[in-house]
Amino acid sequence: MTDAPARPVLQLRVVVEAADYEAAVAFYRDALGLPEYLAFAEGGDERVVILDAGRATLEIANPAHKRAIDRIEAGGAESPHIRLAFEVEDTAGMTRRLEGVGGRVVAEPVVTPWQSLNSRLDAPAGVQITLFQELLESGERAVLDGFTIDRERDPNG
Repeated sequence: MTDAPARPVLQLRVVVEAADYEAAVAFYRDALGLPEYLAFAEGGDERVVILDAGRATLEIANPAHKRAIDRIEAGGAESPHIRLAFEVEDTAGMTRRLEGVGGRVVAEPVVTPWQSLNSRLDAPAGVQITLFQELLESGERAVLDGFTIDRERDPNG
């Protein structure tokens, strides 16, 4: 028996309505490579597929930081309120692959101050995505300027 507290949330699932279901599945499952976890349909023409995107995190950015990310990552092109980000092993190669199956490149790969290689695309189902490739291990990145734990930040600074 353990004294560790139970995790109240076990999974983050993002649900996207896709008018062109087949194109979205081909993009995310077949081209991006998210394996199919589960599919379900009750009948008729309704369908859903749940794709495994690995570890999920929820990134919460204030408006000033969102603008900074847009400036660094996409030359100032404004992102929508919600944007999905996928860590990949080869940002440049995956950008070309997704562009070839209907993704529209918003910004070519760029090295960010936090040392990742990021690109941005408009994807099927009206979703904007970032592809990112970490260029440093997490321990190396953690010592860069600006990295800390939010609750350790000076509330006045």
